[in-house]
Amino acid sequence: MPFRFASLGSGSRGNATLIEAGATRILVDCGYPAREFVARCERLAFDPTTLSAILVTHEHGDHMRGVGAVARRFGIPVWMTHGTWYAADFGAIAALNLFAGHGGGFVIGDLAITPVPVPHDAREPTQFVFRHGDARLGLLTDLGSITPRVLDAFDGVDALLLECNHDTRMLATGPYPPRLQARVGGQYGHLNNAQAAAFLRRIDHGRLRHLVAAHLSEKNNSPDLARQALLEVSDRLCDCLCLLLQDEISDWFAIAS
Repeated sequence: MPFRFASLGSGSRGNATLIEAGATRILVDCGYPAREFVARCERLAFDPTTLSAILVTHEHGDHMRGVGAVARRFGIPVWMTHGTWYAADFGAIAALNLFAGHGGGFVIGDLAITPVPVPHDAREPTQFVFRHGDARLGLLTDLGSITPRVLDAFDGVDALLLECNHDTRMLATGPYPPRLQARVGGQYGHLNNAQAAAFLRRIDHGRLRHLVAAHLSEKNNSPDLARQALLEVSDRLCDCLCLLLQDEISDWFAIAS
């Protein structure tokens, strides 16, 4: 049974990731208004009425802006932590499933899902590891530092969508005011290129079929700098590395067939 994922866009103006395994289709985050989300799905030839669930990582607008509207429009169940639910106004959601970020995993259709708590400036943020059969996909963005639990959860994944938000020098000399620079670059902000590379060095990345760099800042990073930092970890990563951009829809990344 196929196991694959695709990005509808990644960055500070909106994030949405599709995951498909067997008969199960999941949307992780929806930072786009419903109309924009549908338009992006059409560009990928994806039918949003087939979605099994929406998962929400945290309450920041670039990740949850369209969640409520999309869930109501298509009648999709939504999963998020208690903290995320209470931190923002999602509107009425008919099928709401709340879980504890530090609790165990759960199953949706053909996917086993493990929430992973991360250090980010949100109420109860999580990222996720998805398992289908023997293959695992990790989604890891929106965190300012790497914890032992993150290292353990993402060790040996077969595919990884990994935040490379900023280059430290560009952030320090860029247009952001000092307070925003401190937030983005702090322990509860976003991973920079060097942190992403250091994380890869600390996990077993030998099984990676896809390494997808995500959440690149349009003002404080460049694709070339992110690519250079990741490829310094291992030349082998050149064969599986791809970078996401804010206004581009990715192709499907196949993990297992």
